[in-house]
Amino acid sequence: MGAPAETAARPMVQSVALAPGADLAGFRSAARRLVGAGVPPERIAWTVAGAPELFGAAEALAEAPPLILPKAATETIGLAAQHRDPERYALLYALIWRLTHGERGLMEVASDPLVHRLWLMRKAVGRDLHKMHAFLRFRRVQDTGTERFAAWFEPEHHILVAAAGFFVDRFRSLRWSILTPDGSARWDGNSLSFGPPGRREDVPEGDGFEAGWRDYYESTFNPARTNLRAMRAEMPRKYWHNMPETLAIPALVRAAAGRTVEMIERSPAMPAKREPAKAVAAMFDDEPKSLEALNAIIRKAEPLVPGATQAVLGEGPVGATLAFVGEQPGDQEDLKGRPFVGPAGMLFTRAAEEAGIDRGEAYVTNAVKHFKFTLRGKRRIHEKPTAGEVSHYRWWLDKELELVGPKLVVALGATAVLALTGKQIPITRARGPFRFDRQGNRFHGYITVHPSYLLRLPDEAKAEAYAAFVGDLRRIAELGAELAA
Repeated sequence: MGAPAETAARPMVQSVALAPGADLAGFRSAARRLVGAGVPPERIAWTVAGAPELFGAAEALAEAPPLILPKAATETIGLAAQHRDPERYALLYALIWRLTHGERGLMEVASDPLVHRLWLMRKAVGRDLHKMHAFLRFRRVQDTGTERFAAWFEPEHHILVAAAGFFVDRFRSLRWSILTPDGSARWDGNSLSFGPPGRREDVPEGDGFEAGWRDYYESTFNPARTNLRAMRAEMPRKYWHNMPETLAIPALVRAAAGRTVEMIERSPAMPAKREPAKAVAAMFDDEPKSLEALNAIIRKAEPLVPGATQAVLGEGPVGATLAFVGEQPGDQEDLKGRPFVGPAGMLFTRAAEEAGIDRGEAYVTNAVKHFKFTLRGKRRIHEKPTAGEVSHYRWWLDKELELVGPKLVVALGATAVLALTGKQIPITRARGPFRFDRQGNRFHGYITVHPSYLLRLPDEAKAEAYAAFVGDLRRIAELGAELAA
């Protein structure tokens, strides 16, 4: 009778099933609940949805607040969750558990076996993303309808979702599909969607554009700088069969020595001006030329995170002296379709009036155009966008500011700073005048807190923080007047 009693006393193992691939959102949600419930790593079995349940269904856990983790840990989790290692979620939860249970500085201990292993996983995923960005090639699909392009790629890790935004930014005017053995991504010119795995035979072997690209590659190949070892290190042979220019490499390498001698013997001459293929230039000639055209694209786009009622566009006159950039729409903004009309927006409007700024003459917008939230009962609770989500919307913001042409751009809060600089910069360190320089857009800027920050402060601290915010806005009004003069 002793064995059953021992079995009954053994702690129950929690089985947590996540979606196939890189289910970062599911992992974060589960990790919050598990840490909140005090469930240690050894009591959790992480599985992929559809895998056999070895430990029975997981018990329901209550909602829990977001975990406050060091930046290095957050970045590591975001990348390592895309690794193909089946133990990735168990390793990441062990990291979170230790960070939240007395080892806050764990990420700084590079010699720790867990930190070292996750660092290697993060590095491997980063390399895989770089290879996909560099070595994926689109081919025109022969179709009787709209012109489409397709590409086949075999990533080593679950990077398709993370990598897709890169291709949206660069080929926004095309309609394309990326097929992989794990899943597919499709861009229809307005929205990005993901679907089931594809097949290599669904992508054409070549097209006319590819032949032009190969000719261009051959014309720019420098035989004097041929280095086979470096070439294989930078461009592994496993990717060659998907890249049109690699068909020319063997012949170019064989002829390299003779061409080098010929180049040395040839008398110096001014190089002939070479024009890239017209098809390459055309890819970048379909951008919106007006704010109305850009807003039409934004309206049609599906939210990156489902649930938003509508896209919330910027508001204000083209050519405004001041442009204010916030984080993302809140609940009221999502319902009304206008920026800065919720509690934080009302506080901003009041502070702006005290500082002598007419909101109607300023341009106000958000870094992210759709409302992201967590549903708690009937309430939609604002959820901060991730760095990847901010990056997804960044092209829109860059183009929006280019078309509005403000004299001074004001970043309200850390998310706006990330969108405008591409970097995580603490507000306390950078608060004040700043210079924004991204994607050819160069703006005089100013960094201050987001008005929602003031709403979260305890009552005894609100008055002082509000006065400092109004002081920032007065300085912003002065700088704007100076720049407009």
